Amino acid sequence: MLIYFCKRLGLAVLVTIAVSMISFMMIRVSGDPAIALAGEAATSEEIEFVREQYGFDRPLIVQYLEWASRAIRGDLGESPYMNLPVTEMIGNRIGVTMTLGICALSFAVLLSVPLGVLAAIRPNTWIDRLALTISVIGQAMPSFWFGLIMIIVLGVKFRLLPISGAETPAHFIMPTIALGYYATPAIMRLVRSGMLEVLASDHIRTAKAKGLRWGKILYKHALRNAIIPVVAVLAVQLGFMLGGSIVIETVFALHGIGHLAWVSIGRSDLPVVQAIVLLLSIIYVVLTFLSDMLNAFLDPRIRVK
Repeated sequence: MLIYFCKRLGLAVLVTIAVSMISFMMIRVSGDPAIALAGEAATSEEIEFVREQYGFDRPLIVQYLEWASRAIRGDLGESPYMNLPVTEMIGNRIGVTMTLGICALSFAVLLSVPLGVLAAIRPNTWIDRLALTISVIGQAMPSFWFGLIMIIVLGVKFRLLPISGAETPAHFIMPTIALGYYATPAIMRLVRSGMLEVLASDHIRTAKAKGLRWGKILYKHALRNAIIPVVAVLAVQLGFMLGGSIVIETVFALHGIGHLAWVSIGRSDLPVVQAIVLLLSIIYVVLTFLSDMLNAFLDPRIRVK
C-alpha cells in the first residue's frame, strides 16, 4: 500500500506541475497580456509600462518560477480591475461553489445508485427501461436549459423556490438539481453494469445456495463490489461540477468562483482567470488521487499494480 501511495502521490505532483505550466502559458498564448491589461485604447508607452510593471518583459521561465513560488505561498497576485488580492476574491466565493458541487454530487448519487440497482435486479423490465429513459434524458438535456425551465415553472409560475442568490438553503435546490441531474446518467449506467456483472458471478450464486437473505446478498456482497469503479467516477464528476458550474452559477446568479471566472474573462482580469484555472485543476488532481487511494482500500488487487 505504501509503494502504491508513493507512486500515485508522485504522479499527482507531476500532473500538478504540468497543470501549473499550462495555466501559466494559457494566458500568454492567447495574446499579449500587457495589451489585455492596459486596454485596446492604450498607447504604446502605457502598454510598455504595464509590461515592465508586471514583469512581462522578462524570460518566460523566470516569470513562471516567480509566479509558481508566490502561488505556493498562497500569493496569487492582485486583480488590476478590483485592486484586491486574488486569494481574497476567490476565498469569498469558493464556499458557494463547493456547496453547490457537493450538493449536486449528493443528489446525483442518491438518484443514480438506487436506479442502477433496481435496473440491475430487474433487467429488461419496465423498471429497467424507465431507468434507462431517465438516463438518456439527463444525458441529452443541457443543464442550463433544464435550469431555465425550473426557473420558469418552479420560480416564476408557482413561486415555490427562489430563482437567484445564495442566501438560504432553498436557493441551492434548483441549481443542485440542474447540475446533479446531468451527472446522474453516467453513474447510473456504471452501477447497473457493475451490478449485472457481480450478480452473475460465482460467489453470488454460492451465497444464494447457502440461504443468505437477498437483502444481505444485494448490499453486502453485490453492491460493495459493484461500487468500486463508481468511486473514481464520483471524483471525476465532482471535479467536473466544480469546474463546469460556471454556467449554472450564471443562470441562477450564484456568486461562486464559476461566476467570478465568467466576469473576469469578460473584463480581461487575467490574474483572476489564471488563479481559478490553477485552483480548479489542483482540486481535480487531489480528488483523483483520493479516489485512487479509496479504490486501493476497497479493492486490495489494485495495490499490486
